[in-house]
Amino acid sequence: MDLLTLFINTLFVMALGFYLITNLQWYDYKIERVVLKHHKPLWHFGLFVLPFILYYALAQYFSIVLAIYLFALAFWYYRLDKKLVFTWRVKRFLILLLGVTLLLNMLSALKGLESHSFVFLPLFLAYVISKGVENYMFLTYKKEAQKKLLARKDLKVVCVTGSYGKTSMKNFIAQILSQKYKVYATPRSVNTIAGLVRDVNMDLPDDTEVYVCEAGARLRGDIYTIAQFVQPHIAVVGKVGPQHLEYFKTVENIQRTKLEIIQSDRLEQAFVHKGVTQEHHDKVTFFGDAVTDVEATLEGLSFKMQLHDETLALKSKILGSFNTINLEATVLVADALGMTSEEITKGVEALESVEHRLQRIDAGGKIILDDGYNGNIDGMLEGVRLLSLHSGRKVIVTPGLVESTEALNLELIEAINKVCDIAIVTGQLNASLFNQHLKVPEKIMLSDKSQLTTVLGEKTRAGDIILFANDAPNFI
Repeated sequence: MDLLTLFINTLFVMALGFYLITNLQWYDYKIERVVLKHHKPLWHFGLFVLPFILYYALAQYFSIVLAIYLFALAFWYYRLDKKLVFTWRVKRFLILLLGVTLLLNMLSALKGLESHSFVFLPLFLAYVISKGVENYMFLTYKKEAQKKLLARKDLKVVCVTGSYGKTSMKNFIAQILSQKYKVYATPRSVNTIAGLVRDVNMDLPDDTEVYVCEAGARLRGDIYTIAQFVQPHIAVVGKVGPQHLEYFKTVENIQRTKLEIIQSDRLEQAFVHKGVTQEHHDKVTFFGDAVTDVEATLEGLSFKMQLHDETLALKSKILGSFNTINLEATVLVADALGMTSEEITKGVEALESVEHRLQRIDAGGKIILDDGYNGNIDGMLEGVRLLSLHSGRKVIVTPGLVESTEALNLELIEAINKVCDIAIVTGQLNASLFNQHLKVPEKIMLSDKSQLTTVLGEKTRAGDIILFANDAPNFI
């Protein structure tokens, strides 16, 4: 094997590996999800399968094909809005892949074999070895993290789950409790066992009195694993709906999975939304009926809530009537941890919006409702309702609902048709459905978000209100 052939082979394998690890990172490093659940499987054909075939079919001309492939891969990556994050896991995989590729190429040279024998094999070996290394490291880190948690006898752990509003609820709880305690909450939407293990090991301060975290799931048992790890003293199960049906198949499966959070040896109290289950449990308190007189405007929320024998009159800058569910649970947690009614009332009033979750931004004479991290039907319908309260033009930017049903997307479309003047649909996932059923005065279909800034600059003006509803990445 000459040096040029060695270089071409190595570069090709590394390019395939770069594509593979990028997709693995998007799908939580689950190869079965990359293969079976990918939202754009044609990418696999164009950027993995076809180049692999051409490598064998056009071996003598492959330097030219490789140049074209590298250009296509670079162009694809440039247009991504969720690029590869070079974590240590990614770096280990790429270094391991390079080492395995060079080793196999050296062996093929010594044996007089063609380098074509070693394209898929280094990818396979690098993935298997990397997965084994990561699993071993994870188990070690998990053991260290759990030891750290259980050793803190004075630390209270609050864990939140549900289909909707987990991150908002987590942040509301943390904000209110921080008036009285030293509180640490997991950042952003960290809600997997791997993310929580890393968070406890790397970022949980030693003087924390209350640790607030959230639990997400793609499979039955995911939340049980988290519950066994953090062993929450207080668990919250928010509203459950048809999110991630492609993984769970039925809402009942989702409900059972979310309820795994109460399986903690240290559980003192659990607050469960009434729509999840009615099964009695000594430590479970149901919520969802205590809020009345809700007024939800573009300025915020006001409502009343029954707490024990007292009626609290609560106000907040938080937008969205659905947030009364999250705030009801927040009040119950604060009460369970010893906060007074006065402290709770002041805490609710002082709450700040969670970034990208129906967050109001006033800029350039326009009102922007940034609901980019919301992907459920209730939240999106409420966002559209808030648009209707504005006297000026109403604009929505959305890819529709992801990991949901056609029926729910049609429900969203119907609401948009009644309210919006301009609808900008991003991405291709629901493009056909929206293009067929949207009846707004102006409809704009964008295959991706690369032109969105330009379109908004041309189509919107001062006095408009713009709702960004569900900012799904373009690999979806």
